Amino acid sequence: MTLNKLNVSLVSLGCPKNLVDAEVMLGHLPTDRFNIVTDEAQADIIIVNTCSFIKDAQEESVDTILEVADYKKNGRCQLLVVSGCLPQRYREKLADELPEVDLFMGTADAPRIVALLDAQLGKSGQTEAIGLPEFLYDHTTPRVKSSPFYSTYVKIAEGCANHCSYCVIPQLRGTLRSRSIASVVEEVRKLTAEGVKEVNLIAQDITAYGADRSDGARIEDLLRELVKIDDLRWLRLLYAYPDGLSDELIELIASEEKICNYLDIPLQHVDSAILAMMNRRIDEAGIRALVGRLRERIPELTLRTSFIVGFPGETEEQFSRLHDFINEGHFERVGVFRYSREEGTAAAGLENQVPERVKKARYAKLMKTQQRVSFRKNRALVGRTEPVLVEGFSEETELLLRGRSIRQAPDIDGQVYITAGQAEIGDIVELRITDSSDYDLIGEIVEE
Repeated sequence: MTLNKLNVSLVSLGCPKNLVDAEVMLGHLPTDRFNIVTDEAQADIIIVNTCSFIKDAQEESVDTILEVADYKKNGRCQLLVVSGCLPQRYREKLADELPEVDLFMGTADAPRIVALLDAQLGKSGQTEAIGLPEFLYDHTTPRVKSSPFYSTYVKIAEGCANHCSYCVIPQLRGTLRSRSIASVVEEVRKLTAEGVKEVNLIAQDITAYGADRSDGARIEDLLRELVKIDDLRWLRLLYAYPDGLSDELIELIASEEKICNYLDIPLQHVDSAILAMMNRRIDEAGIRALVGRLRERIPELTLRTSFIVGFPGETEEQFSRLHDFINEGHFERVGVFRYSREEGTAAAGLENQVPERVKKARYAKLMKTQQRVSFRKNRALVGRTEPVLVEGFSEETELLLRGRSIRQAPDIDGQVYITAGQAEIGDIVELRITDSSDYDLIGEIVEE
């Protein structure tokens, strides 16, 4: 049986890097043979692009697979495909546990999607087609952008060579593989010509960009080329490891108007002993020095970070050190994760695993403390004028527009509610902040 204008629906779970993978997968489906639909009930083929970074993500992936599998019984779905991190990690276990699935694909198998679908349609039984995590997309790779027309993610590297003791990413996505500067620049140039104003550069560690290449490419060199693109308005850097933030990079962020004064730096902890057990290449003194250097050089910087509570052996004293550090108010945004004991990681074999109830209590305490910090920092913005990207109408009422300030990354940070003034979706306007909440801002467009 051959494919002939079949409807395909894709559900992408997890991080923006996964979203780019999903867009590349859809890009490989020729339009004369496939329709992309958002309603699973209308799909002949349903693809679930999964995450398995931690236990919660694995559970969400399995729940989603079981939910959409119902369309094979009660809908028109002929083929259920599971792709991404979950099958890459558990290829030997999934077939028995998920008999509803027809085809399993890995994190780097997007270029083979049509051939795999052709081989599976009309065939009974399951197929596991999971290759090595070696693929790296570039500017020539077809991609169906699913994010809003004015904003997108661009992956500048794949994989990771950091080997943090709690992390499975190298197993799922392989070692570091960086794109060429020319390839990234060409993709961004094409995207901005199509109307994209905000480009979010992503990688597991953007500061490691180029370390694997023989041409000497560095993140600083890439940024200098990207800011030359006329139609680019906002360039945002996500996932910068603390030990890779050079003085040169900090100076670039401070001096280049197009680079958002925003950094997402996953610190994971502040206690030096815990950081050493995590195999992180920085200690508490280094973190404090870095934060101080950033605040001094970029006073308007918005800092986002993430921390892990309940790492094996974490004592009350070590947790208190982390809590007090957050309470000092260094960060506008903080994500907190409960340590997940992941099979195959070095940390999984450590003694003194922290009970789940303790992890939950520590998580709740940190989140409550950061909520107060966030509220205080948002209140300090009232009365100021900030650039805001208009994204549409409020979920509550079409009488209010909503958007994001330059201080807010898509999907993970809060929103701005616009109570006065007119603008089109995708416009970047000047907004006077009139009020705030814990995570959101409220303001009025400043008429020119």
